[in-house]
Amino acid sequence: MAPFPQHLLDGYRAFTSQRLPTEQTRYRELSERGQSPAVMVIGCCDSRVSPEVIFDAGPGELFVVRNVANLVPVFQPDGGAHGVSAALEYAVQVLHIKHIVVLGHAQCGGIRAFIDDIDPLSPGDFIGRWMAMFIKPGEKVGQREHETRQDFTTRIEKAAVFRSLENLMTFPFVRSRVERGEMELHGAYFGVAEGSLFVLDPEAKEFRSVTELVRE
Repeated sequence: MAPFPQHLLDGYRAFTSQRLPTEQTRYRELSERGQSPAVMVIGCCDSRVSPEVIFDAGPGELFVVRNVANLVPVFQPDGGAHGVSAALEYAVQVLHIKHIVVLGHAQCGGIRAFIDDIDPLSPGDFIGRWMAMFIKPGEKVGQREHETRQDFTTRIEKAAVFRSLENLMTFPFVRSRVERGEMELHGAYFGVAEGSLFVLDPEAKEFRSVTELVRE
């Protein structure tokens, strides 16, 4: 077996000498009482988009599930393996979270693979099959007239957030809590280069800069 990556060991040592001493009490409490986060974040597995870093969250504050392109499948109670659905079920039914945030981002590799229609990376074509659930049967996605490639990509990255929010409402245990006002769904979009954050205005159905909201 290969040696464990040294930079991870170095990082752990830094954690134990710097951050852990200030949060040791918190870790002990979480160990004894269990977790009770109020927020679930469904984000992309892209290494540049860490919800805990973006939201400056401490241990136990966020329940996070990450996958390619931050997608949520439709409710499918069949015999298949459903990782996102399982995490969602646990967060809602056991942890009783109050908020679900779908966090999309710029320069998403999964979205780029989808719009570029790349060849399968392996015989399983796992990415291709995963991204296929972004599209409804009979739906077509294409670049609009006079739309730049960058604008098209950004539009689809944001559309993935809308689709995941839509799919969340196909889960009966999500819909019932949302309709009773016990839980809220939110969309967000992170600009990697600038570190900018945009949140979805549900009434206007558009993303607005957090700095703009702060001014208001």
